[in-house]
Amino acid sequence: MAYDGLFTKKMVESLQFLTSGRIHKINQPENDTIIMVVRQNRKNHQLLLSIHPSFSRLQLTNKKYDNPFDPPMFARVFRKHLEGGFIKAIKQIGNDRRIEIDVESKDEIGDTIYRTVILEIMGKHSNLILVDDKRKIIEGFKHLTPNTNQYRTVMPGFQYETPPTQNKINPFEITGDEVTQYIDFNSGKIAKQLLNHFEGFSPLITNEIVSRRQFMTSETLPAAFDEVLSEVKSAPTPVFHKNHETGKEDFYFMKLQQFHDDMTVYDSLDELLDRYYEARGERERVKQRANDLVKFVQQQLHKYQNKLSKLIDEQEGTKEKDKQQLYGELITANIYRIKQGDENVTVLNYYTNEEITISLNPTKSPSVNAQYYYKQYNRLKTRDHELDKQIALTKENINYFENIEQQLAHITVNEIDDIRDELAEQGFMKQRKQSKKKKKPELKLQSYLATDGTQILVGKNNKQNDYLTNKKANKNHIWFHTKDIPGSHVVILNDEPSDETIKEAAMLAGYFSKAGSSSQIPVDYTEIKHVHKPSGAKPGFVTYDNQKTLFVTPDYDHIQTMKQDN
Repeated sequence: MAYDGLFTKKMVESLQFLTSGRIHKINQPENDTIIMVVRQNRKNHQLLLSIHPSFSRLQLTNKKYDNPFDPPMFARVFRKHLEGGFIKAIKQIGNDRRIEIDVESKDEIGDTIYRTVILEIMGKHSNLILVDDKRKIIEGFKHLTPNTNQYRTVMPGFQYETPPTQNKINPFEITGDEVTQYIDFNSGKIAKQLLNHFEGFSPLITNEIVSRRQFMTSETLPAAFDEVLSEVKSAPTPVFHKNHETGKEDFYFMKLQQFHDDMTVYDSLDELLDRYYEARGERERVKQRANDLVKFVQQQLHKYQNKLSKLIDEQEGTKEKDKQQLYGELITANIYRIKQGDENVTVLNYYTNEEITISLNPTKSPSVNAQYYYKQYNRLKTRDHELDKQIALTKENINYFENIEQQLAHITVNEIDDIRDELAEQGFMKQRKQSKKKKKPELKLQSYLATDGTQILVGKNNKQNDYLTNKKANKNHIWFHTKDIPGSHVVILNDEPSDETIKEAAMLAGYFSKAGSSSQIPVDYTEIKHVHKPSGAKPGFVTYDNQKTLFVTPDYDHIQTMKQDN
């Protein structure tokens, strides 16, 4: 991603229409996020200010947030000083990721006051600070005391000081011809040198400058620099890029040659960021709540994979059983030739017509030697049979935990407890203590609408999969699942769906699978009447026949347009 100084510049430019807008309401839906509802042009706009370590940003958002019943103290301070005020300016400081929002408001007795909201986007050091007209700190989200930070203090009552800078150069204050004086062409790594010298540059933009010419010289670099900066100054073209081979995703406000043709263009920067951060924000919340669950599932997978390897190695040793049986037979057939005290006997193998030498215990009689080999055969045969069962059970557990692992990649915070309960019911975890009066919530399936309006349902965990396939759907509905890949059950609630709807349902099945970020994912589909749940099978496990197969590449944006709010 690249919410760098250049992206910040474009974002601030796009928000200028909010100037003179009235701050109607302030909420803090998440620990690191403030939402300012700004009334402008007879419409409410949600201005999001985030200092999340990985997702810090400023943007307008259309996403709906749940606000806590009891607002945090930080939100109360912002409300006291800013609600009802008018935005006088939104500006970027230099080409850095520092943004200041000037607000004219009224205090308790009606006097005009001036406040400035300062958003510092600095990764894990990001901060949100409120200062008065004399730049004295009223409140900061993260307090920095003289004992914890040697460069500056961020505490109420202290004078605001800017974060320490590296004295980089604002790229908009020079021309391409002047760039060469900061670059040592003999040292190479031109992109890294540009990154170290110019304010607000990210690796994404420096790599773009270098990629514009085959070789970087004192002649080609100025031209490439001016070319890219000229495009930066033009109207933004919000783009999202995903490399299906590496899984890497990027966004920016302009088309970059390094993206090639594999990109999606959005109507606005805000829409682009909502798209990019929506899934990541949910993933982060799930990660925080389910971190122990993810580790547990990974540990179980590792345990059963190791167990399977050991069981297979052990079963290799049981292949000797047929030889042991053969030795017993041949000793019995030639018992008249063997005397107690013989250490071995050479006999004809009547299965191959070849001679074979068999070791004997000279202290035992011929019949006892034969019985020894029969006992060895029976022992190995019993062990082989038991190993077959153990291997099948271990493979079943591996498939089960791979399925759980896939589900953890798509669940919401509200669905975490469903998986915990299921693992407890299967005996893998301890049962959670629950209030006796608390009723189990009704299963809610994720609903999607195909282009023609047909409803498609998706199971997000094993309980939902079982309910969808075995109870909700009827025998003539079409059922989908990725071929030999852990994934969700998907059902079209229509006996005769169109070809387009079938393709869309297959795409959903591909997306909600372990291969969701790949292309050309094989998806099987058949009627529900051909789907069967074996007796005693684990939750979510089924067998099926009479299937057909489609190959699909998930389109996230199209999937989002199909999604219905539950």
